[in-house]
Amino acid sequence: MTLILLNKPFGVLCQFTEEKGGPPRPTLADFVKVPGVYPAGRLDTDSEGLLLLTDDGRLQARIADPRFKMPKTYLVQVEGEPDAAALDALRRGVQLKDGMTLPAEAKRIDDPALWPRDPPVRFRKSVPDCWISLTIREGRNRQVRRMTAAVGHPTLRLVRWQIGDWSLNGLPQGEWREG
Repeated sequence: MTLILLNKPFGVLCQFTEEKGGPPRPTLADFVKVPGVYPAGRLDTDSEGLLLLTDDGRLQARIADPRFKMPKTYLVQVEGEPDAAALDALRRGVQLKDGMTLPAEAKRIDDPALWPRDPPVRFRKSVPDCWISLTIREGRNRQVRRMTAAVGHPTLRLVRWQIGDWSLNGLPQGEWREG
């Protein structure tokens, strides 16, 4: 069994081939040259961080399938400064168009020591921002972004830091290691 931890950069498609008819964009094939592995779950093109790739279908299902409720922790730069009520709402679960989310672990954190993003996040002097750590056990489409927006704090930057026991600790952007 092969398991690869990749620190996916911003702007990279979470697949090994380009989208037909779309503009040329980097794909996983530009970073991982290991045959027969596939992503266990997804990260949007505009999200960064930990992506697990494996050749083991059962492990892939255990990681990606929401039935297994594997915790996924994100470092999220949000617009504004969430107060206790906003963080409590995330902890209780948030009503989205596709239903109520499961309760999340949410807390404010100091600015993490991350690699610079290319392109950088848009900075506005008149609008403060801060970082939160958010751990969810679902995997709905753009869930973290929709949750922070629902409590009044749109996401500016989204970095998946950990999936289960696997984390990005010590893994530079665009690099991978076996897990």
